[in-house]
Amino acid sequence: MQQEIKRNTPRDVFLHLLSVVTLYWSSVVFITLLWQFINYFFQSNLDFIYYDRFSSLIRFSVSSLFIVFPVFILVSWYLNKIYSKEAEVRESKIRKWLIYLTLFITALVVVVDLVVVINNLLGGETTVKFILKAISVLLVAGFIFAYYLDDVRRETPTKLAKHFAWVSGVIILIAIIGSFFIIGSPATARLLQFDDQKINNLTNIQYQIVNYWQAKEKLPSSLSALEDSISGFTVPTDPQTGASYEYIIVDADKLSFELCADFNKESRSIQAGYDFSGMSENWNHINGRVCFERTIDKDLYPINAKAIK
Repeated sequence: MQQEIKRNTPRDVFLHLLSVVTLYWSSVVFITLLWQFINYFFQSNLDFIYYDRFSSLIRFSVSSLFIVFPVFILVSWYLNKIYSKEAEVRESKIRKWLIYLTLFITALVVVVDLVVVINNLLGGETTVKFILKAISVLLVAGFIFAYYLDDVRRETPTKLAKHFAWVSGVIILIAIIGSFFIIGSPATARLLQFDDQKINNLTNIQYQIVNYWQAKEKLPSSLSALEDSISGFTVPTDPQTGASYEYIIVDADKLSFELCADFNKESRSIQAGYDFSGMSENWNHINGRVCFERTIDKDLYPINAKAIK
Protein backbone atom coordinates (compact mmCIF):
# COMPACT_ATOMS: atom_id res chain seq x y z
CA MET A 1 0.00 0.00 0.00
CA GLN A 2 2.79 2.38 0.88
CA GLN A 3 4.58 1.59 -2.40
CA GLU A 4 1.45 2.33 -4.45
CA ILE A 5 1.15 5.77 -2.86
CA LYS A 6 4.76 6.50 -3.74
CA ARG A 7 4.11 5.65 -7.36
CA ASN A 8 1.47 8.37 -7.66
CA THR A 9 2.87 11.21 -5.62
CA PRO A 10 2.12 14.81 -6.72
CA ARG A 11 5.75 15.05 -7.81
CA ASP A 12 5.35 12.17 -10.25
CA VAL A 13 2.06 13.48 -11.61
CA PHE A 14 3.53 16.95 -12.12
CA LEU A 15 6.69 15.75 -13.84
CA HIS A 16 4.94 13.32 -16.16
CA LEU A 17 2.28 15.84 -17.11
CA LEU A 18 4.93 18.50 -17.73
CA SER A 19 6.92 16.07 -19.86
CA VAL A 20 3.94 15.20 -22.05
CA VAL A 21 2.67 18.77 -22.40
CA THR A 22 6.10 20.09 -23.41
CA LEU A 23 6.46 17.18 -25.85
CA TYR A 24 3.14 18.03 -27.53
CA TRP A 25 3.92 21.75 -27.57
CA SER A 26 7.40 21.23 -29.03
CA SER A 27 6.06 18.87 -31.70
CA VAL A 28 3.26 21.22 -32.81
CA VAL A 29 5.47 24.32 -33.07
CA PHE A 30 8.22 22.34 -34.81
CA ILE A 31 5.73 21.16 -37.44
CA THR A 32 4.45 24.74 -37.72
CA LEU A 33 8.00 25.94 -38.33
CA LEU A 34 8.56 23.27 -40.98
CA TRP A 35 5.33 24.29 -42.70
CA GLN A 36 6.48 27.91 -42.86
CA PHE A 37 9.75 26.75 -44.47
CA ILE A 38 7.69 24.86 -47.06
CA ASN A 39 5.47 27.92 -47.64
CA TYR A 40 8.57 30.04 -48.19
CA PHE A 41 10.50 27.75 -50.53
CA PHE A 42 7.55 26.40 -52.50
CA GLN A 43 5.50 29.46 -53.38
CA SER A 44 3.03 29.62 -56.24
CA ASN A 45 1.11 32.40 -57.92
CA LEU A 46 -2.02 31.28 -56.08
CA ASP A 47 -0.51 31.83 -52.64
CA PHE A 48 -1.26 34.89 -50.56
CA ILE A 49 1.29 34.88 -47.75
CA TYR A 50 1.18 37.94 -45.54
CA TYR A 51 4.50 38.75 -43.99
CA ASP A 52 3.15 39.78 -40.57
CA ARG A 53 1.36 36.46 -40.07
CA PHE A 54 4.14 34.47 -41.75
CA SER A 55 6.91 35.99 -39.62
CA SER A 56 4.85 35.91 -36.42
CA LEU A 57 4.31 32.16 -36.81
CA ILE A 58 8.05 31.63 -37.27
CA ARG A 59 8.89 33.88 -34.31
CA PHE A 60 6.40 32.11 -32.05
CA SER A 61 7.67 28.69 -33.12
CA VAL A 62 11.30 29.66 -32.55
CA SER A 63 10.49 31.26 -29.19
CA SER A 64 8.62 28.15 -28.08
CA LEU A 65 11.40 25.82 -29.17
CA PHE A 66 13.96 27.97 -27.34
CA ILE A 67 12.07 27.53 -24.05
CA VAL A 68 9.71 24.56 -24.22
CA PHE A 69 11.96 21.96 -25.86
CA PRO A 70 14.83 22.41 -23.32
CA VAL A 71 12.23 22.07 -20.55
CA PHE A 72 11.07 18.80 -22.10
CA ILE A 73 14.66 17.50 -22.29
CA LEU A 74 15.44 18.52 -18.69
CA VAL A 75 12.24 17.00 -17.31
CA SER A 76 12.84 13.77 -19.26
CA TRP A 77 16.42 13.63 -17.98
CA TYR A 78 15.27 14.20 -14.40
CA LEU A 79 12.58 11.50 -14.72
CA ASN A 80 15.15 9.01 -15.98
CA LYS A 81 17.27 9.76 -12.92
CA ILE A 82 14.24 9.07 -10.73
CA TYR A 83 13.54 5.83 -12.60
CA SER A 84 17.07 4.60 -11.91
CA LYS A 85 16.62 5.16 -8.16
CA GLU A 86 12.91 4.42 -7.81
CA ALA A 87 11.98 1.77 -10.35
CA GLU A 88 8.36 1.74 -9.17
CA VAL A 89 7.88 5.30 -10.46
CA ARG A 90 8.44 4.06 -14.01
CA GLU A 91 5.50 1.68 -13.52
CA SER A 92 3.16 4.37 -12.16
CA LYS A 93 -0.33 4.54 -13.60
CA ILE A 94 -0.05 8.21 -14.56
CA ARG A 95 3.02 7.47 -16.69
CA LYS A 96 1.37 4.50 -18.40
CA TRP A 97 -1.81 6.44 -19.13
CA LEU A 98 0.07 9.42 -20.55
CA ILE A 99 2.31 7.25 -22.73
CA TYR A 100 -0.63 5.32 -24.17
CA LEU A 101 -2.47 8.61 -24.69
CA THR A 102 0.58 9.85 -26.63
CA LEU A 103 0.64 6.65 -28.68
CA PHE A 104 -3.08 7.00 -29.40
CA ILE A 105 -2.76 10.65 -30.51
CA THR A 106 0.31 10.06 -32.69
CA ALA A 107 -1.22 6.94 -34.25
CA LEU A 108 -4.39 8.89 -34.99
CA VAL A 109 -2.36 11.72 -36.52
CA VAL A 110 -0.46 9.27 -38.75
CA VAL A 111 -3.66 7.54 -39.89
CA VAL A 112 -5.47 10.82 -40.64
CA ASP A 113 -2.39 12.16 -42.39
CA LEU A 114 -2.18 9.13 -44.66
CA VAL A 115 -5.93 9.18 -45.38
CA VAL A 116 -5.76 12.85 -46.38
CA VAL A 117 -2.74 12.21 -48.62
CA ILE A 118 -4.39 9.31 -50.41
CA ASN A 119 -7.67 11.21 -50.73
CA ASN A 120 -5.87 14.14 -52.36
CA LEU A 121 -3.89 11.84 -54.62
CA LEU A 122 -7.09 10.21 -55.86
CA GLY A 123 -8.66 13.63 -56.37
CA GLY A 124 -5.68 14.88 -58.33
CA GLU A 125 -5.33 17.92 -56.06
CA THR A 126 -1.98 17.06 -54.51
CA THR A 127 0.85 19.58 -54.85
CA VAL A 128 4.50 19.37 -53.87
CA LYS A 129 3.80 21.71 -50.98
CA PHE A 130 0.99 19.52 -49.66
CA ILE A 131 3.07 16.34 -49.97
CA LEU A 132 5.96 17.92 -48.05
CA LYS A 133 3.66 19.13 -45.27
CA ALA A 134 2.10 15.67 -45.02
CA ILE A 135 5.54 14.06 -44.87
CA SER A 136 6.65 16.46 -42.11
CA VAL A 137 3.64 15.51 -39.98
CA LEU A 138 4.17 11.82 -40.72
CA LEU A 139 7.85 11.91 -39.78
CA VAL A 140 7.38 13.81 -36.50
CA ALA A 141 4.38 11.77 -35.38
CA GLY A 142 5.97 8.51 -36.51
CA PHE A 143 9.23 9.31 -34.72
CA ILE A 144 7.41 10.02 -31.44
CA PHE A 145 5.21 6.93 -31.81
CA ALA A 146 8.17 4.61 -32.49
CA TYR A 147 10.18 5.97 -29.55
CA TYR A 148 7.43 5.72 -26.95
CA LEU A 149 6.19 2.36 -28.23
CA ASP A 150 9.68 1.00 -27.68
CA ASP A 151 9.97 2.73 -24.31
CA VAL A 152 6.67 1.49 -22.89
CA ARG A 153 7.63 -2.11 -23.62
CA ARG A 154 10.83 -1.89 -21.58
CA GLU A 155 11.22 -2.44 -17.87
CA THR A 156 14.21 -0.08 -17.71
CA PRO A 157 14.85 3.24 -19.50
CA THR A 158 16.04 2.78 -23.05
CA LYS A 159 19.59 3.74 -23.91
CA LEU A 160 18.18 5.49 -26.95
CA ALA A 161 17.02 8.38 -24.76
CA LYS A 162 20.32 10.24 -25.08
CA HIS A 163 20.42 9.67 -28.84
CA PHE A 164 16.81 10.86 -29.09
CA ALA A 165 17.69 14.03 -27.19
CA TRP A 166 20.83 14.75 -29.23
CA VAL A 167 19.32 14.01 -32.64
CA SER A 168 16.12 15.98 -32.00
CA GLY A 169 18.13 18.81 -30.42
CA VAL A 170 20.42 19.11 -33.45
CA ILE A 171 17.49 19.04 -35.88
CA ILE A 172 15.63 21.73 -33.94
CA LEU A 173 18.78 23.85 -33.67
CA ILE A 174 19.26 23.67 -37.45
CA ALA A 175 15.61 24.67 -37.94
CA ILE A 176 15.98 27.64 -35.58
CA ILE A 177 19.15 28.84 -37.29
CA GLY A 178 17.50 28.41 -40.70
CA SER A 179 14.56 30.56 -39.61
CA PHE A 180 16.85 33.55 -39.12
CA PHE A 181 17.87 33.36 -42.79
CA ILE A 182 14.18 33.83 -43.68
CA ILE A 183 12.90 36.42 -41.22
CA GLY A 184 16.28 37.92 -40.35
CA SER A 185 17.71 38.84 -36.98
CA PRO A 186 15.74 40.75 -34.30
CA ALA A 187 17.50 43.91 -35.47
CA THR A 188 16.34 43.27 -39.05
CA ALA A 189 12.80 42.62 -37.82
CA ARG A 190 12.80 45.99 -36.08
CA LEU A 191 13.93 47.74 -39.27
CA LEU A 192 11.18 46.00 -41.24
CA GLN A 193 8.63 47.14 -38.68
CA PHE A 194 9.80 50.72 -39.20
CA ASP A 195 9.39 50.27 -42.97
CA ASP A 196 5.88 48.86 -42.54
CA GLN A 197 4.90 51.83 -40.38
CA LYS A 198 6.27 54.23 -42.98
CA ILE A 199 4.13 52.57 -45.67
CA ASN A 200 1.09 52.81 -43.40
CA ASN A 201 1.80 56.50 -42.84
CA LEU A 202 2.22 57.20 -46.55
CA THR A 203 -1.01 55.34 -47.28
CA ASN A 204 -2.83 57.50 -44.75
CA ILE A 205 -1.31 60.70 -46.17
CA GLN A 206 -2.26 59.65 -49.70
CA TYR A 207 -5.84 59.06 -48.55
CA GLN A 208 -5.95 62.52 -46.98
CA ILE A 209 -4.62 64.14 -50.17
CA VAL A 210 -7.35 62.50 -52.23
CA ASN A 211 -9.97 63.68 -49.73
CA TYR A 212 -8.51 67.19 -49.92
CA TRP A 213 -8.83 67.18 -53.72
CA GLN A 214 -12.41 65.92 -53.55
CA ALA A 215 -13.34 68.62 -51.05
CA LYS A 216 -11.42 71.60 -52.50
CA GLU A 217 -10.77 70.65 -56.13
CA LYS A 218 -7.05 71.15 -55.82
CA LEU A 219 -3.96 69.53 -54.37
CA PRO A 220 -2.77 70.69 -50.97
CA SER A 221 0.14 73.12 -51.17
CA SER A 222 1.93 71.24 -48.41
CA LEU A 223 1.29 68.37 -46.02
CA SER A 224 0.53 70.80 -43.21
CA ALA A 225 -2.58 71.88 -45.17
CA LEU A 226 -4.03 68.41 -44.49
CA GLU A 227 -4.10 68.90 -40.74
CA ASP A 228 -7.58 69.38 -39.35
CA SER A 229 -8.40 70.21 -35.74
CA ILE A 230 -11.98 68.96 -36.14
CA SER A 231 -11.22 65.53 -37.56
CA GLY A 232 -8.09 65.39 -35.44
CA PHE A 233 -5.81 64.44 -38.32
CA THR A 234 -2.15 65.27 -37.80
CA VAL A 235 0.40 64.53 -40.49
CA PRO A 236 2.53 61.60 -39.26
CA THR A 237 6.30 61.74 -39.29
CA ASP A 238 8.94 59.11 -39.90
CA PRO A 239 8.70 56.80 -36.82
CA GLN A 240 12.42 56.03 -37.03
CA THR A 241 13.94 59.49 -37.42
CA GLY A 242 11.08 61.83 -36.60
CA ALA A 243 11.61 63.66 -39.91
CA SER A 244 8.73 64.83 -42.06
CA TYR A 245 7.78 62.89 -45.16
CA GLU A 246 8.51 64.62 -48.44
CA TYR A 247 5.56 65.78 -50.56
CA ILE A 248 6.25 67.05 -54.08
CA ILE A 249 3.66 68.43 -56.51
CA VAL A 250 4.72 67.16 -59.95
CA ASP A 251 1.87 68.63 -62.00
CA ALA A 252 -0.95 70.46 -60.23
CA ASP A 253 -3.18 70.48 -63.32
CA LYS A 254 -2.84 66.73 -63.87
CA LEU A 255 -3.12 66.13 -60.10
CA SER A 256 0.25 64.38 -60.02
CA PHE A 257 2.36 64.32 -56.86
CA GLU A 258 5.06 62.31 -55.12
CA LEU A 259 5.40 61.02 -51.57
CA CYS A 260 8.95 60.20 -50.47
CA ALA A 261 10.48 58.31 -47.55
CA ASP A 262 13.69 56.58 -46.55
CA PHE A 263 13.51 52.80 -46.17
CA ASN A 264 15.83 50.38 -44.40
CA LYS A 265 15.23 47.27 -46.51
CA GLU A 266 13.93 46.36 -49.92
CA SER A 267 10.34 45.14 -49.91
CA ARG A 268 10.22 41.39 -50.42
CA SER A 269 7.79 40.48 -53.18
CA ILE A 270 6.38 36.98 -53.31
CA GLN A 271 4.03 37.26 -56.27
CA ALA A 272 2.89 39.68 -58.90
CA GLY A 273 0.74 42.38 -57.44
CA TYR A 274 1.53 41.89 -53.76
CA ASP A 275 4.52 42.38 -51.55
CA PHE A 276 5.37 40.34 -48.47
CA SER A 277 3.30 42.56 -46.17
CA GLY A 278 0.15 42.13 -48.26
CA MET A 279 0.39 45.70 -49.62
CA SER A 280 -0.40 46.51 -53.22
CA GLU A 281 2.68 46.42 -55.44
CA ASN A 282 2.53 50.21 -55.89
CA TRP A 283 4.20 50.43 -52.47
CA ASN A 284 7.11 48.16 -53.43
CA HIS A 285 10.40 49.85 -52.66
CA ILE A 286 14.16 49.43 -52.52
CA ASN A 287 16.27 50.43 -49.57
CA GLY A 288 17.14 54.10 -49.27
CA ARG A 289 15.14 57.11 -50.44
CA VAL A 290 12.12 56.18 -52.55
CA CYS A 291 9.48 58.46 -54.10
CA PHE A 292 6.07 57.09 -55.03
CA GLU A 293 4.43 59.02 -57.85
CA ARG A 294 0.66 59.25 -57.77
CA THR A 295 -1.91 60.76 -60.13
CA ILE A 296 -5.49 61.23 -58.96
CA ASP A 297 -8.03 59.88 -61.45
CA LYS A 298 -10.92 62.35 -61.58
CA ASP A 299 -13.34 59.63 -62.66
CA LEU A 300 -12.43 57.31 -59.82
CA TYR A 301 -12.27 60.12 -57.26
CA PRO A 302 -14.86 62.71 -58.33
CA ILE A 303 -15.21 66.08 -56.63
CA ASN A 304 -17.55 66.22 -53.68
CA ALA A 305 -20.01 68.88 -54.92
CA LYS A 306 -21.62 69.28 -51.50
CA ALA A 307 -18.28 70.02 -49.91
CA ILE A 308 -17.55 72.77 -52.46
CA LYS A 309 -20.88 74.48 -51.85
